[in-house]
Amino acid sequence: MANNKQQMKRNIQNEKRRLANASFKSSLKTALKNVETEVKNNDKEKAVEALSYAYKKLDKSVAKGIHHKNYANRQKSRLSDKVNAL
Repeated sequence: MANNKQQMKRNIQNEKRRLANASFKSSLKTALKNVETEVKNNDKEKAVEALSYAYKKLDKSVAKGIHHKNYANRQKSRLSDKVNAL
């Protein structure tokens, strides 16, 4: 348990950031799943829209430092391959 003021404040900040990051990761996973769902339904228009949104989320996660850039690039490549196969 923290005994000084600085560490108490740091603990509060860390908890806020942890919750914000968890929420963002969850929304990113949903965006990725939406692309795969549209691909499964063979709906190219909606798949392209969902892919665009997923790209935005992936880029934002890299900018925020939540994910590594290679993770984002791998996901983009994987999803674009599926959409282009339609």
